[in-house]
Amino acid sequence: MITLYGIPNCDTVKKARAWLTEHGVDVTFHDFKKQGVPEAALDRWLAAAGWETVLNRKGTTWRQLDEATRSAVADAASARAVALANPSVIKRPVVEWADGITVGFNAADWQRRI
Repeated sequence: MITLYGIPNCDTVKKARAWLTEHGVDVTFHDFKKQGVPEAALDRWLAAAGWETVLNRKGTTWRQLDEATRSAVADAASARAVALANPSVIKRPVVEWADGITVGFNAADWQRRI
């Protein structure tokens, strides 16, 4: 089973979900806003992709964090804490495929996976 994690009103998540539907890929959608961020899943993402990839340090949520919080993020543990407290700081979508995870939407990579 493929699980797509994200926020339904995120433009990139919308594009990703539409792409998956167009390609007939059955996915389960996990809404960060309603369901929260599963800690075990976040740990898998951090281990597989690295905290630098999982955290979206270019987005609005990151920029809205106070300077002390942003400066304190220096490793996976500190990134984990910020991501759990502010799910919107996670780069979207995160997809758990049968063979691993992807962070962000990349149609060429996804085409190879399906």
